[in-house]
Amino acid sequence: MPTIDLTTAPPPPRHALDGAPRRAGLTLAELQLVAELAGGAPLPFEVAPPTEADPMESRLGATPTSAESRVYRDAVAALPDAAESLVRRQLLVDGRLDEGVAGAIGLLATPTLALDIDVAAGGIQAKAWHRASAGAVASLATVDGIVFELAWFGVDGWPAELGRVAALSEDIELRRSAVPSYVDLPFELADAAAEARRSARPDLVPVLVGRRSGSVVGPDGPLSDADAARVLSALSSEAHGRLRALVADVSGEGLAAVGVVSWALLGDGWYALRPHRATEEQRVEIRRVEPADLAAVLAPVLAEAVR
Repeated sequence: MPTIDLTTAPPPPRHALDGAPRRAGLTLAELQLVAELAGGAPLPFEVAPPTEADPMESRLGATPTSAESRVYRDAVAALPDAAESLVRRQLLVDGRLDEGVAGAIGLLATPTLALDIDVAAGGIQAKAWHRASAGAVASLATVDGIVFELAWFGVDGWPAELGRVAALSEDIELRRSAVPSYVDLPFELADAAAEARRSARPDLVPVLVGRRSGSVVGPDGPLSDADAARVLSALSSEAHGRLRALVADVSGEGLAAVGVVSWALLGDGWYALRPHRATEEQRVEIRRVEPADLAAVLAPVLAEAVR
């Protein structure tokens, strides 16, 4: 039975570069050409053709959507010739792809385990696709759909790479949070409180808490109704980012989803959300985490996928 261990530190390398991830920055055009040269290997995403310009824009003006589409079209059109740039960077020599790049593209196309990560924070949305098989991992990541980072490494280097995905930009301003480092509460109460705030009725949050007095648990036990109301309000008002990771077993035919890991970015950083059942009630545990903790949080889900 295969096992993926993301919690135990790997042995130190014998040489400085042993096991170090290799990376290659590729434009969309380069990536598509590399996939074609690698036997027509499918990429882990589909590229929708850019929306054509609307002839009505000249009279009615551009909409935000059409403006974004035009910027994307112009950026794609301005990309250098893919074949020439790959040759110049020695990733394509005498018509043959660099072995590492070809292997990474091949692993992206034929994995046994798939991990898709979507991160939105600071006005930027990043997507990363990690594919693993036989002790090796390949990853592809982008924030704009135009420039991609292709990386390949051993499974021992996976925890560090996952930490890179969850790392926050220095431009994101953090502040003290009203949410404790640990809180456990009924999912129904959390959902109702969030809806109250979305409906501009924050006055209903204390009422909702009063109906479930003592059900919100903090690090030191049940919170008072006043503290619980403050925590529930903060969960909605502080949220300014999220991370979602989907694990799937792709070793057989088709795709079998195994589990989802969700994090929320609150005032002072990431919080992991873990749904669970207790005494016939659906609850959610919210716990403060660091980017480096993503591997440990994902480890049980990945282990389930390879059972």
